[in-house]
Amino acid sequence: MPGGAAAVASGADLEQEVAALAIRIGLDVRRQVKVGRRLWGAERSIDVVVSRPATNQSLGIECKWQGGSGSAEEKIPATIQDIAAWPIPGLVVFAGQGFSTNMTSYLHSTGKAVSFEDLEGWIRLFFGLAEPPAGIKDTAL
Repeated sequence: MPGGAAAVASGADLEQEVAALAIRIGLDVRRQVKVGRRLWGAERSIDVVVSRPATNQSLGIECKWQGGSGSAEEKIPATIQDIAAWPIPGLVVFAGQGFSTNMTSYLHSTGKAVSFEDLEGWIRLFFGLAEPPAGIKDTAL
């Protein structure tokens, strides 16, 4: 979905766009799924859980958006660690112009993060879904 990140203007928008993308390519979606507690007792939840019932596969997606300098970037390392405690595989999807070059490089280096504009290809590969034919936009669902 090249250029998709430009349309995202907030964290809530990013979460909505991730869910819409997953539905469009034929996956089931649940949002704000509770998955236990953190060390200090706060509830842990996953922003978006996408599933493919035919294969019993699920993927948790944590959405991070940052439009300018701010605190979202500071929370990224803890988010990457938090994903390791989930009962399913997880991924951080990020968008926005506010992430520094260093943080973007860090995110890519973890193997647990992808920019929103690259998400569709990543999800298709993870779930074994075919790519739409070249030059054809996938409009399923």
